[in-house]
Amino acid sequence: MTADEACARLGVSGETRERLEAYVATLLDWRSRLNLIGPGSEGDVWRRHILDCGQIARFVPPGCRRLVDIGSGAGLPGLVLAILGVRGVELVESDGKKAAFLHAAAGAAGVAPTIHARRAEALPAEPAHVVTARAVAPLDRLVPVAARFMAEGSLAIFPKGASAEDELRAVAHEWHLWYTRRPSVTDPRSSLLLIDRLYYDDRL
Repeated sequence: MTADEACARLGVSGETRERLEAYVATLLDWRSRLNLIGPGSEGDVWRRHILDCGQIARFVPPGCRRLVDIGSGAGLPGLVLAILGVRGVELVESDGKKAAFLHAAAGAAGVAPTIHARRAEALPAEPAHVVTARAVAPLDRLVPVAARFMAEGSLAIFPKGASAEDELRAVAHEWHLWYTRRPSVTDPRSSLLLIDRLYYDDRL
């Protein structure tokens, strides 16, 4: 997929496209040093990463003022969402070198998300409007971390692949989740998991 095709699918302006291109150029420049993305996705970065992450924006509520992206890594999806205009994005990345990349990429793209160079568990447990995470951990490890930032009205959005059903069964041993699944526009085997309520039950 080309930049033209991805940006057309996302419906972005010319200015936003320039910001995305600056981000992609920085990502590809740093990728070999930090293993930011898999080598198999370098030639399809606009579909595998930009469109795949950008599709999340349509589910972010208009009133979002704080979005916490857990394990941001290469800025996927949090930095892409910030470039697309989502407000209050906070990128959480404990690896110092990857956090340095996030600063460089955000600067190149002309956006200014908050970047936390620490583990999500070290942040204050304060509610966010939206919590995101992509390719960070299976749900049984991810949900307890995300729950620290969830309150009434919060929404967690997690892209998941073919293992989603197995992950949902595994997390159900300790957590009740209220969720919907939306098909991914980039891969028929994948989906977006939207969780709007959850609670831990140690009796399960």
